[in-house]
Amino acid sequence: MTAGSPWFRATDPPEGEPEPGVAPPAASVPEPAPVPAYEASPETAYGAGYAGGYAAGGYETPSPSYDATAYTDTSYQGAYPAAAAEPLPRQTEYGTGDAAPGYSSGYEPTAPEQAYEPTAAPAGYEPQAPEQAYEPPAPESAAYGTTAPEAVYEPIPAAEEPYEPHDETMALRSVERPPAPEPGPGRAERRRAAKGRGRRAAPAAAAAAAAAATAPTAPLSRVEARRAARARKESVGVVASRVVGELFITFGVVMLLFVTYQLWWTNVRAGQQTDRAKQQIENDWSQEDKSDVPAAFEPGQGFAIMYIPKLDVVVPIAEGISKPKVLDRGMVGHYAEGTLKTAMPADKEGNFAVAGHRNTHGEPFRYINQLQPGDPIVVETRDAYYTYEMASILPQTSPSNVSVIRPVPEGSGFKGPGRYITLTTCTPEFTSTYRMIVWGKMVEERPRSKGKPDALVG
Repeated sequence: MTAGSPWFRATDPPEGEPEPGVAPPAASVPEPAPVPAYEASPETAYGAGYAGGYAAGGYETPSPSYDATAYTDTSYQGAYPAAAAEPLPRQTEYGTGDAAPGYSSGYEPTAPEQAYEPTAAPAGYEPQAPEQAYEPPAPESAAYGTTAPEAVYEPIPAAEEPYEPHDETMALRSVERPPAPEPGPGRAERRRAAKGRGRRAAPAAAAAAAAAATAPTAPLSRVEARRAARARKESVGVVASRVVGELFITFGVVMLLFVTYQLWWTNVRAGQQTDRAKQQIENDWSQEDKSDVPAAFEPGQGFAIMYIPKLDVVVPIAEGISKPKVLDRGMVGHYAEGTLKTAMPADKEGNFAVAGHRNTHGEPFRYINQLQPGDPIVVETRDAYYTYEMASILPQTSPSNVSVIRPVPEGSGFKGPGRYITLTTCTPEFTSTYRMIVWGKMVEERPRSKGKPDALVG
């Protein structure tokens, strides 16, 4: 404990005094010296110190400079409680013998603390012999509060065995390696083994599935049957998504079929129809007399054949520009109706204008944009061959621009009346938004009796 505290007694007795309750060895414990009791000073009340001290125990007389009034607490103005009948024990300053500070003369001194009396050892107690010899306490003349030096314990070193050299030399040991694993089967053997296992496992799996399917099952209760039926029933969302998916698939298939029909099948049918129309025209030419030639042809009736050698085009020409009767059948139509009526090739003056598909339905005018000035365009009739040379092209114009098929077409570069030809078709490809125009001028009229013109022979 803290030295000099007035509230605690000293718990660290001087070195040499045995602890309470522990009896020292009987043979080595000296008799303790008698300690005189404390006596209160007759000069002042409690707090003024003690008169005298222990002469034999080493306590010294309090310093004469100690002033009891300096430690008197005058801040408290109330009445102090009555003093006890018996004086309180007085605690001395540990190691010095001085009175502990903090007490004023207003308190009555208590009875002095009794001297420490060692307790007797219980009956039958046999003390154990210490490992080391007992060290007697410090001399009585030493001041109170000093401690005796502690005994130094020195560890006993363990006995070492003497080294005995070996006379024999240790033989070298050889390291035994584990045997190398035997090589396994090759890749081909593993594949064959896997295939064999698959062949053997497939019948077994099929037999197990068949047995599970034919095995009798326990009947379900009504609740379980309802749950199973509800689980098998598809929700509205699943049904709706399936319907929408099937509609999209159907629409995609229909669109694919339509594209196939437009780009492929219409050309196949138009080719067949143009071949029959061309054959029919040639048969009519061979059977008719010149006196039976009609003054005008019926709409849809073929009367001529057009040749474009550069594009390898041979296509019949029919009266009118009707799509179902003429254009969609793969033929070229002659503008011969109403205000769009144009001249015939045999006329001495005028513009022979025709129209044809650029895409699908035979597409006879698909590549007329590749014609260059001077390229021949030949029209064969029952009586003659009429040869035209390409003069100019108008890449794009409005479908309502009918001035391009006038006797002297606008934009063609022709200055006066003459014998001209005009080819019209749709543009851009696979659309009918605009029209493309190609003009040509007649350069030769050759009777059929004289044979084909040079443009067709070469």
